[in-house]
Amino acid sequence: MTLNCDNYIFFGKNSKEKEEYRNFVDGSLFNRVFKTYSVMHTNQTVDFVQQKHAQWTHCNHSQMRMMDAIMSLDQLVDESDPDVDFPNSFHAFQTAEGIRKEHPDEDWFQLVGLIHDVGKILALWDEPQWAVVGDTFPVGCKFQDSIVFRDSTFQDNPDQKNTKYKTEYGIYEPNCGLDKVLMSWGHDEYLYRVIKFNNCSIPEEGLYMIRFHSFYPWHSHGDYTHLCNDKDLQMLPWVKEFNKFDLYTKTTDLPNVDELRPYYQSLIDKYCPGVLQW
Repeated sequence: MTLNCDNYIFFGKNSKEKEEYRNFVDGSLFNRVFKTYSVMHTNQTVDFVQQKHAQWTHCNHSQMRMMDAIMSLDQLVDESDPDVDFPNSFHAFQTAEGIRKEHPDEDWFQLVGLIHDVGKILALWDEPQWAVVGDTFPVGCKFQDSIVFRDSTFQDNPDQKNTKYKTEYGIYEPNCGLDKVLMSWGHDEYLYRVIKFNNCSIPEEGLYMIRFHSFYPWHSHGDYTHLCNDKDLQMLPWVKEFNKFDLYTKTTDLPNVDELRPYYQSLIDKYCPGVLQW
């Protein structure tokens, strides 16, 4: 299949213009968003990320079915998102339905749309939202200018004072591959680890979408390619394709979840069946 990543489409009667999304300059939710990123950019360090990997990637916190995890996001409104002020569970079905319309034969892609934010369940387990939501970025190397609020929120990050973390490559080798890069901790990496731990059968393209969909400096601004290997660059068009549904299906035209659940439960049963370890 050929992916046309420039063919952005809009869903729902209340869709916004493309330029209105990801407004980090002003708007009714600006103060909430800026506060979340300020705390995030102060505290996401190499040491912090390593601590969170040790805490969460053994998947020994809970046992839960995937659909139950999705529906638990009824309790969560993402404080880093300037585009929505409704529970994250609706966004899950909006994204999945957008993908289903344009990719009707790629059921794994539809499922990824449904589950991509499920890692935000961390916020329901007492993790602060700044360690769960928002755009991600590598730690252990120079923070690139394309990171949201780069100029005004990193001044108190301790890694800024560590000379080995301030160079273009930092602690990494050129073209080492994103799999060897420590990303700021959040829902992307956590869900990726859950999926891998439970041996879910989602293909590699879907795993990249889950793991890097919040890595906007990479997939939307072209930064950090000096850390990428050939596999990362081959997967990039898929992450870009996913992004248009993740972003541009956010409307106030909310889906009828009860009608959609049986279809998506069948996809869960195919790719992520049974009770999962979290």
